[in-house]
Amino acid sequence: MDGQDGRDGRDGLAQRFEAQRGRLRALAHRLLGSREEAEDAVQEAWFRLGRVDPAEVENLPGWLRTVVTRICLDILRSRGARREVGLDEVIEAEAARHNPPEDAAVRADAVSHALLAVLDTLTPAERVAFVLHDMFAVPFQEIAPLIDRTPGTAKKLASRGRHKVRGTPAVPAAELARRRHLVTAFLTAARAGDVPGVLRVLAPDVVRRADAAALPPGAARELRGADAVARGTAALARRAHLAEPALIDGQVGAVIAPRGRLLLALTFTVRDGLISGYEVLADPARLRRLALAVLPAPPAPGTEGSEGDEPDDGDGQDRG
Repeated sequence: MDGQDGRDGRDGLAQRFEAQRGRLRALAHRLLGSREEAEDAVQEAWFRLGRVDPAEVENLPGWLRTVVTRICLDILRSRGARREVGLDEVIEAEAARHNPPEDAAVRADAVSHALLAVLDTLTPAERVAFVLHDMFAVPFQEIAPLIDRTPGTAKKLASRGRHKVRGTPAVPAAELARRRHLVTAFLTAARAGDVPGVLRVLAPDVVRRADAAALPPGAARELRGADAVARGTAALARRAHLAEPALIDGQVGAVIAPRGRLLLALTFTVRDGLISGYEVLADPARLRRLALAVLPAPPAPGTEGSEGDEPDDGDGQDRG
């Protein structure tokens, strides 16, 4: 009977674990930026659960969240410089991933690549504190031991991460909204290879400049005039499918950041409601100098300002 009871206990534990799998995967995805790494982290948590006595786990959801967070934190802290990959290689890989119909779990865990790219600029401790508190409502008292900090310091780290994620727009909210609409229209037309659609948002004397690494071999690094720029943009429609709007150095731009890895950024110059120029950055050194943030949602009436954000007085010094 003891053997049967043990099997029944393990079966029940497996069912309870499966009930938590989606939330654990969502947490790991936001901490690591990669669905594949997130799945590995969740699977490792299952293996570790198999090595403990179920009777000793009083709060299974909390236990699993702690284990997954620690696994992800170890991965973040051990990451060195990532292997540089060609843009075309990434585009082909992403196209292969997204051609098959995505299952419900993947759709439910949808998170923008732009957000993941911004999260990738945080230190490991900032990322853990921000993601756990702001995205999963975990109290700072529970976050603190995971990152070896006091609750007060964990709170400051989350605040610092929040400020980085939000960024500081360089233009008023109304102008930011207009530019976001313009860039979104540009990306929509570019994804469709719609030359007339691209032309509608370009100034007649528009100039497009690009790093060599962002272009196919032999392509001109500079294009001048709306017709040439529109046709050059439409020719790269497949790349545009991976582009998402983001705040870049306080201005509306766009990023290509599959799996949260920033590979390419577009910065725009706007004049009289039209795009008068844009630059495509792919050089890693130039990309590292960019201040990335998530574009803020348009403020609802009466909700301007940031609630619950604590001033950072510098006590949250981060050691990773």
